Formats: sequence, C-alpha cells, structure tokens
Amino acid sequence: MLLLRFIMRVCGVELKGGEAIISLLSYEGETYNVPDCRQKSFAISNSAQTETIREFHFAFGKLLEDYRVDEVVIIEREQKGKGAGSITSFKLEAAIQVLSLPVTLISPVIVKAQLKRNPPQVDFEGLGLKRFQKNAFEAAYASHNLTIFKVEEE
Repeated sequence: MLLLRFIMRVCGVELKGGEAIISLLSYEGETYNVPDCRQKSFAISNSAQTETIREFHFAFGKLLEDYRVDEVVIIEREQKGKGAGSITSFKLEAAIQVLSLPVTLISPVIVKAQLKRNPPQVDFEGLGLKRFQKNAFEAAYASHNLTIFKVEEE
C-alpha cells in the first residue's frame, strides 16, 4: 500500500446575498488544521458599481495569496426558483472564478453526504470559528474528503 502525504489548503465559501463567508482548512498528512485568518467574510454593499466588484476581486485574491490557498470551494446555489441565489452572489462567484486558483462548486447534497461518510472528529465550537462560518467550513471539509478518498482509491 502506497501512503501519500500531501499538504493542501482550501478556502470554503458560502455566498449569501451580498456577502462571501469564508473558512480556511488545511490538510497535512492525516491532520486537519483551521488556520487563523484575518477575515471571516467580505460584505459587498453595491454590486452595481464595477469598482466594488473589482475591490472584492482584489481583496479576495490577496487573502488567498497571503494564506497560500490551493483551491477555492464554493457552495452551489440554485439559479432559479424560490431558493435562488441573489444576483450579487453570482457576481461574487464570477469574481472568484476568474482568480488564478482552481475553483470548484460543490452541492449541498455532496457536502451532507461527505459529512455523513466521514464526520469531523471535533466539535465545531472547538475550532475557533464563528457560527456563521459553519457552512463554509463544511464545504472545505467535504472537498478535502473528496480529494483524500479519491487519492486512496487510486
């Protein structure tokens, strides 16, 4: 059996209205780590202004660079219907997608399935994150699990 050791840092993102809520999660060897981060969310007040989106794009990209993030994972939102995401949330998603890092969309169903398959071995309250960051953390955790189990199966 071949044991692979890798280091990967993921930024989980939940886009809600005019806000991008984030949570960083790294995986090294067989250990998860929630690194301290200077920002927990980015709020956008006027997405109709081009400069506002450019500022978000720059600030988000700078944060990813500063924390050496390898991948961004965004929780998918419905495009139509009652539970559809806001226009601003899709603008933020586009601004993130044009960054130079890999960006993956993950459905809430896949996140739930990964949490059920391999639940975190620590209570969320003990991670030092705010309650509103839970969905972003879970997206990053599910993404890590998809990568880890894919590597183990190969």
